[in-house]
Amino acid sequence: MYALIETGGKQYRVNEGDNLFIEKLDAEPGDTFEVDKVLAVEKDGEFKVGTPVVEGASVRFKVKRHGKGKKIIVFKYKPKKMYRRKQGHRQPFTEVEVEKINS
Repeated sequence: MYALIETGGKQYRVNEGDNLFIEKLDAEPGDTFEVDKVLAVEKDGEFKVGTPVVEGASVRFKVKRHGKGKKIIVFKYKPKKMYRRKQGHRQPFTEVEVEKINS
């Protein structure tokens, strides 16, 4: 059984017991929350697609931790003009575990 969900502007395929790194949420580690934006569900060989979401379907997550991703370097320059700008960025994330898929 798996589901296709949308959270944080991205879409994920999730199975029960999976760990995901999603956009940062306002939840404490140990909290649970549900996502009801389920785009499709597969259960026992039957594939159900929503228009745009599957009615009555939801996925329950448990928050494991918060963190920051790897650093990326943003470097801008213009040749022959002595213009240089260097900036780093680390995207915050929330690690969650899929507890249950309700369909």
